Amino acid sequence: MTDKRQAILDTALVLFVSQGFHGTSTASIAKQAGVATGTLFHHFPTKEALMESLFLTIKQEFADSLLSMVTEGGDLKQNAEQLWQSAIDWSIAHPDKQLFFQQYSMSPMLSLSVREQAMNGILGFISQLIEKGQTSGLIAQYPIELMLENCHGQYLAATRFFIDNPQLGKDKNYREASFALFWKAMKPD
Repeated sequence: MTDKRQAILDTALVLFVSQGFHGTSTASIAKQAGVATGTLFHHFPTKEALMESLFLTIKQEFADSLLSMVTEGGDLKQNAEQLWQSAIDWSIAHPDKQLFFQQYSMSPMLSLSVREQAMNGILGFISQLIEKGQTSGLIAQYPIELMLENCHGQYLAATRFFIDNPQLGKDKNYREASFALFWKAMKPD
């Protein structure tokens, strides 16, 4: 990735989180990134394309962080908890990126194809873990697509709580409770 492209993405992140998508102009992104507006449009033909690229780039960074925690074999519930806690840790370590997810993950501004690319492509390993859990009887037999959306919604709710209550982000009881709530939603009846 070129330095200019990365500068545009980094600046867009800060401005989209602080000013909102509609409150941020491409000219202000280019100016704060230290590039010409034409350079911004060379890398991203529209502001919507810039947001989609930013979303997918951050989602890939998030997935790469979690993938380093995926272990073959072992107890599925323990692996799920390790992934959950790692995801919470990532959100605490990257508050601007998590706030971006909070604002835009469910936004109609992101096309269905981009959301599907993030969920099924970038985070495809989550589907595999759910399927493994369903096969072993540890996870309820609901449609995978619905399970993924539920996992995503629970993650957003938990991270929103920890963003709003940063003093509780390291509290063992709250962290364990956040996973327990997640796991209970996944278990079969």
